[in-house]
Amino acid sequence: MDTRRKSSDTPPTPASGVQGAGAGGSVAGVGNDRTIPDIDLLTPLTIRGAALRNRIVVSPMCQYSAVDGMADDWHLVHLGSRAVGGAGLVFTEATSVAPEGRITPGDLGIWDDRQIEPLARVVRFIHRMGAVAGIQLAHAGRKASHRPPWDGGATLKVAEEGGWQVVGPSAVPFNEGDPLPRPLAEDEIGRIIEAFVKAGLRAIRAGYKVVELHSAHGYLLHEFLSPLSNQRTDLYGGSPENRMRLTTEIASRLREALPDEVPLFVRISATDWVEGGWDLAQSIALAKGLKSVGVEVIDTSSGALVPKATIPVGKNYQVPFAAAIRKEAGIMTGAVGMITEPDQASEIITSGSADLVFLAREMLREPYWALKAQQALNQDPNWPVQYGYAVRRR
Repeated sequence: MDTRRKSSDTPPTPASGVQGAGAGGSVAGVGNDRTIPDIDLLTPLTIRGAALRNRIVVSPMCQYSAVDGMADDWHLVHLGSRAVGGAGLVFTEATSVAPEGRITPGDLGIWDDRQIEPLARVVRFIHRMGAVAGIQLAHAGRKASHRPPWDGGATLKVAEEGGWQVVGPSAVPFNEGDPLPRPLAEDEIGRIIEAFVKAGLRAIRAGYKVVELHSAHGYLLHEFLSPLSNQRTDLYGGSPENRMRLTTEIASRLREALPDEVPLFVRISATDWVEGGWDLAQSIALAKGLKSVGVEVIDTSSGALVPKATIPVGKNYQVPFAAAIRKEAGIMTGAVGMITEPDQASEIITSGSADLVFLAREMLREPYWALKAQQALNQDPNWPVQYGYAVRRR
């Protein structure tokens, strides 16, 4: 087989700050070619100053276990065990930039300086274990003020239940019967932008080396993106450009505020899976705009804006979105969704569909998934020294 790249296989322009090489010395950027298998799931990747030991990412997963937004021993053990387990990048769950931006009263927060040190404790351990710590900054918008899922997940409608007034781009609830979100005035939007920027600066003080902006899954920024939830007629509504404005403005402000060595990711829902909603073409346009303001990676998920979308869930069902955005926008992407096996995950990388693979539920089932992936892909597992001397003995 001729494994040389053809002249017609010209890759998209790599994102700035991307480094890394596989066994054959090829650059591990967006120009990967599956016919030259120098880059796979276990190939290191450096994005700006974040040096990842492999392409395996622990996706942000809400634990609903904080009090007043403060991380505790649960978060240390939950996230620390995934770092021990060999992942390259470990994300803290969706961490709210404002008290009213929490999904539940148990969400992590980063709206107060008091929340920095409990997070920093987790970050220090993740880095001690050789992984990179990332944080996802979030605001739940109209999907805020709920009970935790194991307690039914119902809306907390009144203060006596522990609830609060939810906000959004327009007075359109997520579910029928939910309280109407209060539409945000433009000056309030400005304060939310500032809250994201201040949260990003607190994240740096906590020691995080990657920051991700949550603009997916029906939360506030996604609500502004989709015409199904955004009925505004001002600068933040109407045209696709206006609906993209809030996400792009926050990303731009964060990029200006963050140190140069800290990469900025954005998680998006590539489609609402509903006719007339947010779709892949708009996602590609958004990705191009985000790349222009300095975003390095699009973490590509889908759905969760409306409760009754028909989603064809199955193996790799969201990977084509990551592949299309990577190709059309010339930006690095992360693939998510129903990725469970090492060979499956590595094929996503070697095929050029994405640059990173994000795992969620499978990491809950198996915290040491990355170590097992190393063995499955014919690499010696990089056990922590405290375990390695023992598990290598027969």
